[in-house]
Amino acid sequence: QGRMEDETIFSEDPVAMADRWVGLGARRLHLVDLNGAFAGAPVNAGVIRAIAKAHPGLPIQVGGGIRDEASIAAYLEAGVSFAIIGTRAVRDPGFVELACRSFPGSIIVGLDAKDGWVAVDGWATLTEHRVEDLARRFEQSGVSALVYTDIGRDGMLSGPNLEATKALAEAISIPVIASGGITTIEDIRAL
Repeated sequence: QGRMEDETIFSEDPVAMADRWVGLGARRLHLVDLNGAFAGAPVNAGVIRAIAKAHPGLPIQVGGGIRDEASIAAYLEAGVSFAIIGTRAVRDPGFVELACRSFPGSIIVGLDAKDGWVAVDGWATLTEHRVEDLARRFEQSGVSALVYTDIGRDGMLSGPNLEATKALAEAISIPVIASGGITTIEDIRAL
């Protein structure tokens, strides 16, 4: 899982794809720099800047390879609304506190979990952290929201893990953005 050779290209023109989603009524865009996630630094920042420029005023959240304050600052200056910190957040929660102080209201943490345990490195490594415990810590640090992916379900076409998502949403007061396994309108209604 997560290997680049398994990728599927849906469009060679990300800006046109963003235009399409906005045209269909999307009120926020979630962008992931997959190359950046593997490289540990932004790789597709130019394309992301172009999407933000094409849709000023539309909330855009970006994740993938955001490991330092300079990357966050560059995205926010380019018109992105939220920076999503994933692996670095789990490995270095102090960085999240620093980022929230430096960029208040603009930090989201992405948490991937399996059976209630947080995973990192593109799902390859399960940590010793319980999802709700880390979520509470990040909430206290000042993150705006959590993007939550239950990796036990993602890609299985079995729908989102409603029980785990509900438990997380009830454990914290900041928004939980459910990700992964959502394939039908019924999934969205259930969430």
